[in-house]
Amino acid sequence: GAPVQGSSPIAMTAESGLRAIIATDRSFDIGAFLNGSQAAYKMVLEAYWAGDKETLADLTDDAVYASFVEAIDARIAAGETLENRLIRIEEARIISAHMAGHEAQISVRFVSDVAALVRNAEGAIIAGSMTDAAEEIDAWTFARDVRNSDPNWRLIDTDAE
Repeated sequence: GAPVQGSSPIAMTAESGLRAIIATDRSFDIGAFLNGSQAAYKMVLEAYWAGDKETLADLTDDAVYASFVEAIDARIAAGETLENRLIRIEEARIISAHMAGHEAQISVRFVSDVAALVRNAEGAIIAGSMTDAAEEIDAWTFARDVRNSDPNWRLIDTDAE
């Protein structure tokens, strides 16, 4: 594999894009963004696991929301429930950033430990375990219209690695 780049929260591939975002949005703060992205990661995962569509609608764009709702509805139709817990986020790293018109877009690679359990309609465990945490690696893209006074970013893409 590639050599490990130390523990910088910013990949070199993202640096020029971040400079472009900062040039357009003077209030942009990388540390605050990374903290916010981790909080959003936790909120989105927990809302998805709980089937909380309202919270998901607030945090995601239409396409991401639709894919979460489809998965939630399929889970409900199958009578399955998730008992998942985010144990820790081991890494949150900005892997790409750019301006798309007036929209700042930043992708963050999250490495996290998740305890995941799936129960069927009868309550029996059909997958996972609460004692074994699995490592999850996700690359999520957040976007924000820099002309908007609303400081919140929306999740516009999710990729599992």
